[in-house]
Amino acid sequence: MMHTFAEQVIAFNSHLHYTGILPPGIRIMNPFREQPQVMDIMRQFYRKYYGDHHQRRMIMGINPGRLGSGATGIPFTDTKRLTEVLDIGIEGVKTHEPSSVFVYDVISAYGGPTAFYKDFYFASVSPLGFTSVKADGSEVNYNYYDSKALTNAVYDFMVSSIREQLAFGIDTDVCYCFGTGKNAAFLQQLNAKEQFFKTIVPLEHPRFVMQYRLKRKEEYITKYLEAFAAYSK
Repeated sequence: MMHTFAEQVIAFNSHLHYTGILPPGIRIMNPFREQPQVMDIMRQFYRKYYGDHHQRRMIMGINPGRLGSGATGIPFTDTKRLTEVLDIGIEGVKTHEPSSVFVYDVISAYGGPTAFYKDFYFASVSPLGFTSVKADGSEVNYNYYDSKALTNAVYDFMVSSIREQLAFGIDTDVCYCFGTGKNAAFLQQLNAKEQFFKTIVPLEHPRFVMQYRLKRKEEYITKYLEAFAAYSK
């Protein structure tokens, strides 16, 4: 019997490992290997919302950040949304991520987590995150496109990871891209070469909305919902 969507995602996340060489000062961030409880939370989430064989559309982010999926293992989900909206407990960690606030406002407007996750699957151009080590030893989020050297180093890893996820049961007619700038430009160029999807639909990144367009948040929620409706079947 074919594995459920959930079991395929769990297997993918469980085996995620980057073995290449990264540019100096850049560290890979793999929450599934670094945070003991993340694996359990991730399994709970996907079995709760993806334990079926339903086809889903992909929403592609950039790469995991420290306060969202870096802490929970679930894209665009900080610990506040994890416990208060999804009702999944987490011990000893508290994160608040503005992107997560906006995404869960969209999810609520769509009809709630059950309805949303039945139709959509969050992925990232790079399924693992990156941090840059500052002079004082502290770490900050780093994106795959922040340096050409990093993009080149992880290119094959990103392509193979996207291909693997498409096999879960992804509708390849459309991919929604979070970010209308560098992430969209790279993904459209990548898609032209690799032919993953028929169409890429860029949407303003949740972090951009929360940081620069907060007063117009409802407009952007509507824009998201209209983009989702335009390609619904």
